[in-house]
Amino acid sequence: MEDLLRPIYQERASQSSTLGILILEKNKPISPVTDNFDVILFIIVRDAEELWYVKHYEFENKSAAMHIVDETLLHHWIDTSSYRRAVEWVINGSIIFERNEYVTLMKEHLREFPQKNRNLKKAIEFAKLIRSYSESKDLYDSEQYLDSYSRMVSSLHYLARLSIIEKGFHPEVTVWNQVKRIEPEIYKLYQELIESGEPTEKRIQLMILAVEHSISKRARSSAQHLLELMNDREEPWSFGELKVHPEIQEYILDLSSMIEYLVEHGAIEVIPQETKGPQIFHRTYKPVEQPDHL
Repeated sequence: MEDLLRPIYQERASQSSTLGILILEKNKPISPVTDNFDVILFIIVRDAEELWYVKHYEFENKSAAMHIVDETLLHHWIDTSSYRRAVEWVINGSIIFERNEYVTLMKEHLREFPQKNRNLKKAIEFAKLIRSYSESKDLYDSEQYLDSYSRMVSSLHYLARLSIIEKGFHPEVTVWNQVKRIEPEIYKLYQELIESGEPTEKRIQLMILAVEHSISKRARSSAQHLLELMNDREEPWSFGELKVHPEIQEYILDLSSMIEYLVEHGAIEVIPQETKGPQIFHRTYKPVEQPDHL
């Protein structure tokens, strides 16, 4: 198939802005990784006018999708897991062209999964997990059991991705296949939720307890990205200061619920600051060095 696509990618390979070209073929009838195309042609470029350009082809009853992506956008996808398919294309794709071992070095970087990148990804998934779990619990208390069930399924997905990152791997599109191999305890929770013969209300009740325990035991390590950033200065932080910090933007929408959870569980303390109003204080936040129960 590479030979058939050569006329398409050869022109790109000759351009100085092209850093690497990978190819990934569909290996089963239904393939989420390739968006069900028979082949993905993934081209990494520098200084592109359009950060992400996509074109679809058809040939000999086959289909192909060509993605041309600027390296800055690709690195953003890798750092934040915001487009996991692209990460899989880099990890599993075959190199058909690269400039100065660009793709080889990128693959090696992904395999090493540096701690800094891992901490950011853990914070992103942890923040989503806290938000989703809190919503599920609130819906359960309101006796909205089907909505609570739906949010609990999402919570387990976030927990699954978090556990994979903890083990030093990048979450794949088919995340539960990974979890079954890497973290069978969480896979078992997922099975119990979706396959148990218990009434929906009872299943959610059991999951609330199990997920709360899983969150609690990994809270401090999952929030390490935020806690280290807050420890960069002696003064406590207002929420407004944290909200505009450039390193937190990838989980800014879930930051409030994440901070509240860490306050409730003793990883962050509230430092009241006086205002002009009597008995009204600004809330500022400071990490607690070593909470006993996290």
